[in-house]
Amino acid sequence: MGVVNVTPDSLADGGHRFDPAVALKHGVDLAAEGADLVDVGGRSTRPGAARVHEREELRRVIPVVRGLAAEGVLVSVDTMRASVAEQAIDAGAVLVNDVSGGLADPGMLTAVAAGGVPFVVTHGRGSSRDTNRGAVYGDVVGEVVAELRARLDSVVSAGIPPERLVIDPGLGCAKPAQHDLRLVAGLADLRALGRPVLVSGSRKRFLGQALTGAAGTPPPADGRDAATAALSAIAAYLGAWAVRVHDVRATADAVRVAHAVTGAW
Repeated sequence: MGVVNVTPDSLADGGHRFDPAVALKHGVDLAAEGADLVDVGGRSTRPGAARVHEREELRRVIPVVRGLAAEGVLVSVDTMRASVAEQAIDAGAVLVNDVSGGLADPGMLTAVAAGGVPFVVTHGRGSSRDTNRGAVYGDVVGEVVAELRARLDSVVSAGIPPERLVIDPGLGCAKPAQHDLRLVAGLADLRALGRPVLVSGSRKRFLGQALTGAAGTPPPADGRDAATAALSAIAAYLGAWAVRVHDVRATADAVRVAHAVTGAW
């Protein structure tokens, strides 16, 4: 899953594709580099980020989704708003990726159920403004699995069939670095929930800390692509359904090698 951030304030790519035409070209390029799905988002989920106005999010996202779909690219939409999800599905999106798991907008689950597309349920605690308040765990894998199981039950009760659901452990969302790493290592426990697992660790802070240690100065976000490819290969080896990344070409190669190793076992 390749990432297209149509935002001016993303930590991961610096808002380089805020112009819709540039974002569209980038999405087409990601597909050519090996992305099976291109994930388009119009607001940042970095800690402390404020939500953009609904009209502005629609202005950023919908033309890019429509343009990519017209180019034959499989598109997902990264949004916490039901209205954006609805219009993106109408424009050709084939999946909704909601980092709130449907909690941010009470209309989201109804919209996705009506749209008949898959839905990514991401684990988190709190909004992007207060996410660190929930970053306290005893057994992070056990707690995330339990909370995702409860959330899946709620989503199914709202009318989305279980076979349309994907889970995401929410790396970097209300979790310190050691817990992000533990969740990747515990991917088998997440897979035991019976749903495909999306791993979204690209360029995140925990990778920088893994490279330098807690006391070191981590490389900037765009200097973490080799680490992202390594994480993605491990996730693929452990059975992830997909990895969500900014630099597709290197990660696609890493995932292919991981699959070759598992196929040779």
